[in-house]
Amino acid sequence: MAEPQQNSSITAAFPAPPPFYKHFTETNFTRFAELQADSNTDLDDTKDNGKPSGSLLDLPPELRYLQPPPPPSNGRYRSFGEDRSLAAPLIPLPDETSALYTSPPTPASLVQLTRSILLNFLELVHILATNPSATEYGPKWDDLRDLFRNAHQAVNEYRPHQAREALILMMEAQVERGRREREGIAELRTRVDEMLGGLGEGLDESEQEENGVNGTGSGRGIGRGEDEEWEREMEDEKRMWEVLREDLGS
Repeated sequence: MAEPQQNSSITAAFPAPPPFYKHFTETNFTRFAELQADSNTDLDDTKDNGKPSGSLLDLPPELRYLQPPPPPSNGRYRSFGEDRSLAAPLIPLPDETSALYTSPPTPASLVQLTRSILLNFLELVHILATNPSATEYGPKWDDLRDLFRNAHQAVNEYRPHQAREALILMMEAQVERGRREREGIAELRTRVDEMLGGLGEGLDESEQEENGVNGTGSGRGIGRGEDEEWEREMEDEKRMWEVLREDLGS
């Protein structure tokens, strides 16, 4: 008796949500992300027979639902108690429903169908509010049915174009991200080259000063010149590392 009752609840006009929706909480999402980070593995690995692997079965029952299931290996799945195929063709409009848009649909045609649905709905409400016992609402009800069927069909036909546009946007974003990274690397390289060039100029000046000291000064002057040169080199190196840390940190 339990199975027929479950099937009837699934195929009802307004089926209840699956019971595992209660597990989709912020606390469970946080726990699941921590387990993924700690294990450093993909928890959705499956065996050759399509069954979950040990890593997924090791999770607590309330966290297993957070991992999307793998695509069906046989190309079929169940939705609302009905067996469906991933390669199912697009079902055409019924014979009694005429097409109200030109194929392939455009965003403008979808907007037009939506406005027509709203207008016909308001007309139906006006008829029922004026005279609920009148029979004029029948044709208007049929018009709304045909509009909803056409809107549903237009949306299904538009999905490949929508997927293509979404893929184009994702690729453009990826290209833009790579361009910004290249520009950042080039800017960092320029700043490092400038810093290294400044270090080279400082070394040349210190060598010239040392040569001057060696020509005219005493042993004490030579030692003081070497200390000053070493301090300047240390300061230059500190500045260079500070610049690199700032660039890498940003």
